[in-house]
Amino acid sequence: MARRRPPTVHGLLVVDKPAGVTSHDVVGMIRRRLGERRVGHAGTLDPDATGVLLVGVGSVTRLLRFLTALGKTYTGEVVFGTSTSTLDAAGEITGRYDMSALTPDTVRAAAAEHLTGAILQVPPMVSALKVGGRRLHELARAGIEVERAPRPVTVHELDIEPTGDPLVYAMTVRCSSGTYVRSLAADLGTLLGGGAHLRNLRRTAVGSFAVDEAAAPDDAPLLTPAGALRDYAAVTVDAADALLVGHGRRLDPFAGTGDGPWAVLDGEGALLAVYETSPDGGARPAVVVGSADQTEPS
Repeated sequence: MARRRPPTVHGLLVVDKPAGVTSHDVVGMIRRRLGERRVGHAGTLDPDATGVLLVGVGSVTRLLRFLTALGKTYTGEVVFGTSTSTLDAAGEITGRYDMSALTPDTVRAAAAEHLTGAILQVPPMVSALKVGGRRLHELARAGIEVERAPRPVTVHELDIEPTGDPLVYAMTVRCSSGTYVRSLAADLGTLLGGGAHLRNLRRTAVGSFAVDEAAAPDDAPLLTPAGALRDYAAVTVDAADALLVGHGRRLDPFAGTGDGPWAVLDGEGALLAVYETSPDGGARPAVVVGSADQTEPS
C-alpha cells in the first residue's frame, strides 16, 4: 500500500461558515482548496448556523483540542410559544403555547436566575456528542432517545433583548466550551411556563478569533501554527532547549507562568510544541509539532 505523503501546509483558517453546509463540508472545501488531506475543525456548528469555525491544517490538526477548549460567543433569536423536535427552527413543531403575557423583565429575570453562571445542562439529542460510541444526532434520526447525564457548563453572559415581535427575543451568549445554545433557548421557554426554540444562530467568536477576521472557506487566510495558539501563554526557548523540545523531553525548570498549557516557541517565533503541567512539577510536552511553523501559499 502506497504511503500518504506528509502534509506540506500547516496552519489555521478562521472560517465564516455559511448556512446550509455542515462543518464537515467546510473541511472538505479546505481539503480541495489546499490539496491536503490532514484537515479538521474545532467545535461543530449546526448546518443552519453560521459564524466562526476554526479549521486546522497539517500539524495544527493536533492542536485542535486546545482550540475547542476556548470560550465561545453566540448571537441568535429565541422564539417563544413554539417548541420543536430539534430545539431550533429546523425541527418539527412539538408544542404550541400561549405566552402573550411575557415581558422583557420576566424573560431577563428567568435567564439571570436559572441560566447564568455555573449550571448543569442536558445535551440535546440532536448533538454531536457520543453515547455508547454513536453520536446523539445519529440515534435521534433512527428514532432512538437515550438518557443523557447533565454536564456542567458556564454561561458567563446571557443577554436577552426584545425585538419588534413580542414573542421573539434577541440573545447574546458568552459561554464555556460544551454549552448548547439551543438548550438555553428551550430551557428558557420551559422556565417561563411554555416552550421556545432557537433560530438564526451565529457564532461570533471562539476565544480571540472573532467573526470580523473570518472569511468564506475559499478566502480565509492561513495563520501560522503559533498564531493558532495565540490565546495561550507563550514561552520562548533557546537553541539548546529547542533540541530537547524537539525530542519530546521535559523542561525542568520551566519558564512558563500560570497553569498552562503553554505554546513553546523557538527564537524566531516558530511553534515547537505545546507543554502542560506535569503532576510532579515542571512541564511535559502534550504535542510536539517540530518547526513546521510556516504558512504555504493559498
